[in-house]
Amino acid sequence: MPYTAPIADMRFALEACADFWSLRPRYQDLDEDTLIAILEGAGSLAEETLAPLNRSGDRAGVSLKDGNVTAAPGFQEAYNAFKQGGWQGLAADPAYGGQGLPRALALAVMETVHSANMSFGLLPMLTLGAIEAIEQHGAADQKLLYLEKLISGEWSGTMNLTEPQAGSDLGVLTTKAVPQADGSYAITGQKIFITWGEHDLADNIIHLVLARIESAPAGSKGISLFIVPKFRDEDGSRNAVRCIGLEEKMGIHASPTCTMAYDGATGWLIGAENRGLAAMFTMMNAARLNVGMEGVSVAEAAYQKALSYAKERRQGGALIIDHPDVRRMLMTMKAKIQAGRAICYATAVAADSGNKRVEDLLTPIAKAWGTDVGVEVTSLGVQIHGGMGFVEEGGAAQFYRDARIAPIYEGTNGIQAIDLYGRKLLGDRGEAMGHFIDEAHKHGGVFAKPSDALKEATHYMLTASRDDALAGATAYLALAGEVIGGLLLARGVHRAHDPERKKLFDFYAATVLARAPSRLAEVKVGAGALKLGEFA
Repeated sequence: MPYTAPIADMRFALEACADFWSLRPRYQDLDEDTLIAILEGAGSLAEETLAPLNRSGDRAGVSLKDGNVTAAPGFQEAYNAFKQGGWQGLAADPAYGGQGLPRALALAVMETVHSANMSFGLLPMLTLGAIEAIEQHGAADQKLLYLEKLISGEWSGTMNLTEPQAGSDLGVLTTKAVPQADGSYAITGQKIFITWGEHDLADNIIHLVLARIESAPAGSKGISLFIVPKFRDEDGSRNAVRCIGLEEKMGIHASPTCTMAYDGATGWLIGAENRGLAAMFTMMNAARLNVGMEGVSVAEAAYQKALSYAKERRQGGALIIDHPDVRRMLMTMKAKIQAGRAICYATAVAADSGNKRVEDLLTPIAKAWGTDVGVEVTSLGVQIHGGMGFVEEGGAAQFYRDARIAPIYEGTNGIQAIDLYGRKLLGDRGEAMGHFIDEAHKHGGVFAKPSDALKEATHYMLTASRDDALAGATAYLALAGEVIGGLLLARGVHRAHDPERKKLFDFYAATVLARAPSRLAEVKVGAGALKLGEFA
């Protein structure tokens, strides 16, 4: 069964669960017909153009020769279709050619892209982050020079953080920036794991690069952000930046993951000196939500394939979809996808409405819980296929292989748990989380024990020692995701009055919410329980 954009499920999550139409005062020209037209148009692109390249791109991969990367066959034509459809600039500033639509709607569009072809979707996803960083932190002349072509898709963007010796600890990066007489900087260093860092699909690639200016303070306080184009602005000549290697990866084979060498490349400071992390976090936060959506998206594709297989495959004289355990797995997949989708959409709606506190709280949950759902659901997809799921011929394995990177991307899920605790909970002493707990508590019924568990866990995280809180941070994020995901589904069911969606929520409540209180012991495990002793 080929991928089909789940428009009805997307609309349910967007409108009923995430309260999309609360944005109408800010987007008065947006109506239901426009919403449907955009979702259906994106769905058609995903179904007809991107999905057919998913398996062939996985097999063909990409190639590197003389510093130039060639994309998988068919990707150029697909990118041209994406670009010509105006999909890159859906939520971007109209002053630079964008359509000025809500981020939540743009996120829904990207769901269909990632479901159809995750390797392809990573290219526009990184460009979205570059657009947002330049919109918020770029000087007026930088916006004029870069935004229009990034928004149109004529150019693409990347994010260059990681170095061989500096993964998540950006304070120890060594890429240096030397001031030049014309106001530019000469950028020298090496960056690794750069997604779509080199390719032949766009006319130019705009690298956003973290580097340290000579004499800058040590650590993260001395990091600046630079715009380093593949082709120089002044004359269009090739800049001194090259892809010197491609990673051989577990999945996303059609997405080039590059090692980039900067050898005195011309770069331009974006934002203030030594304030690069602030600008880069704009890009990273956008990427974190998109990666969370990515996990849910690949899960959706895996679910559709597993459902189709279960309806066709016979075992023991019956279709395997008639086996209760297979139905349990399919229901688990469907329920968690819908909850994850609702969390991601709700995060985007909070961003569109200017509800910064809720956006900040939900972002690490959307990223970590959404990508964990991606891994769990794609693994269940393999299980439903049985032995055929473990061989490449069956097609289910690719979804698992592709989804597995998402919990690592843009700050591992452990880092998201630390962020939820250290920045979000401690930042407002649990106030934003308290609103969700109160709403869940008011629902009563199946939410009584889960809301009490989340309330007690939140109190523990706010009062425990830092080491003890960090020991339980991942379990706390999982608990928050389970309860908030269920709460958003309950909102949707209450508004939609759909018996089938009520049935799915009841299953979620019986299997996910019912286990939520057991998370409390895991949250409270304490740092002492993690000392390995003789096993270290």
